[in-house]
Amino acid sequence: MAVSRPSLRRLILGPALITLAITLLRLVGELSRWSPSLFNREPGGPGALVGIVWLIPVFGIYFALRLARAGERPTGVGRTLAWAAAAFIVNVAVLIASVKLFPTSPVMQLGLFALGSWLAIAVARPGWPALWRVLLAYGFAARIPVLIVMFLAIFSGWDTHYAKPRPDFPPMGHWGLFLWTAVLPQMSFWIWLTVVGGLIFGALALVV
Repeated sequence: MAVSRPSLRRLILGPALITLAITLLRLVGELSRWSPSLFNREPGGPGALVGIVWLIPVFGIYFALRLARAGERPTGVGRTLAWAAAAFIVNVAVLIASVKLFPTSPVMQLGLFALGSWLAIAVARPGWPALWRVLLAYGFAARIPVLIVMFLAIFSGWDTHYAKPRPDFPPMGHWGLFLWTAVLPQMSFWIWLTVVGGLIFGALALVV
C-alpha cells in the first residue's frame, strides 16, 4: 500500500540541512588547515573526502525510495537510466566541443558547458519526472549555501578551494571571479551532476 508523499519542502529539508552542515565543516576544515586528504584547499578541491558531492548517490537513493513508497515509481527503471545516460552524453559532448572550439579560453568553455548542463538537465526529465523535480530542488538547496560561502571566500581572500579558480583562468576582479567560478558552475554543472547522478543511483536502488 502506498503511503502519502510529504511535501517537496519537507522531503528535502533533512538532506538540505545535512548538506549544509558538511559544507560548513569543509569550510572550517580548510580554513583550519586540517588534513588535505579530507579538506583539500587546492583549486577545485579534487578528491577531498569531506564534500557534498558524495551525498549525491546517498540522497538520490533516499529520494527514490521515498517516492517509490508513495507510489510515484518511474514508468520503468530502464527508461530512467536511458534518459539519464542521454543527459550525461549530451553534456560530455558539449564539454568536448567547448574545449575543441575554445582551446585557450576557459571562460568560453565554462559558458558553453553551463548552457549544456541545463540542456542536459531538461533531457533527463522524462526518465522519472517526480524524482527529477525533487533532485532539482535539492540541488538548489545544496548549492546556494556554497555560493554564499564562495562569495565570502573570494571577497575575503580566504585560503580555501572556494576562492581559487583553475590555474589557466585569466586574471579578473572579485565580481568576475564570483560570476565565472561560483555562480555559473554552481548553478549549472553541479545541479546537472546532482540531478543526473541522483536519477542513476535512485533508479538502480529500485532493482537492488
